[in-house]
Amino acid sequence: MHDPATTPPGAFARILRRAALVIVGPFYFLAIAFAPLLCRNKAGFRGWYWRTVKRACSQLLWLLSIRVEMSEADKARLATDTNSLIVINHRSHLDGFTLMDVVPDQKWFTFAAKKEFFSSRLLKVGFTAAGLVPIDRSNGKAALETLVAAVKAMPERRSVVLFPEGTRSEAEVLGPFRAGAVLAARETGRSILPIVICDSDALLPRGRFSPKPGTIHLKALPAIHCDPEASVDEDVARLHNAMREALLAHKASA
Repeated sequence: MHDPATTPPGAFARILRRAALVIVGPFYFLAIAFAPLLCRNKAGFRGWYWRTVKRACSQLLWLLSIRVEMSEADKARLATDTNSLIVINHRSHLDGFTLMDVVPDQKWFTFAAKKEFFSSRLLKVGFTAAGLVPIDRSNGKAALETLVAAVKAMPERRSVVLFPEGTRSEAEVLGPFRAGAVLAARETGRSILPIVICDSDALLPRGRFSPKPGTIHLKALPAIHCDPEASVDEDVARLHNAMREALLAHKASA
């Protein structure tokens, strides 16, 4: 007998879900977007809002008939993770949603986002309420200072998520990394927790508006501690190699 939790939805179910997304989705997601304008000054708002956004990401993926898989061992390790920076590869606009969906509620994290996203008043209020860190990509020194200050102000159980490739990569496996994550880890004394996202680009490649149904796999790799005796470039290479090997292993097993 098939497990309903793992059996892909049929064509009719997918059509119903997409219809619900088109008809009801805009009102639901706009309500979440406007919530900070009304409630951001209330006690406990950030915790409630962050969990609400996580649930919204999971519901969006469900409506799109996209499943996200991560091993229970990885989830358990993430639930107790502290004093880390999270880095993930970037292949698709689905990547952030999948991370929000799969990481357990016990693990608090937020994203570093380019400063331009904060230009709209509504987005600025929502992003600030969720704890996102605005990064000015045009000024590397200022961006690092902002990131380091934000990380130092975070409790140990909270992590900031960084995309070391900088943007969605078109490389076959993994694009070149910027040094920001390593520099921030060295400045704050935090470890780097790599998470690899597999198959998201197959469901939503560049140029495609609507994602295909399917499964996206995530794997949390062992934490990497920067080596004070090594150069920044050597730490960046070690991080890149670990994530690249994990992605290649997934490709080989698929």
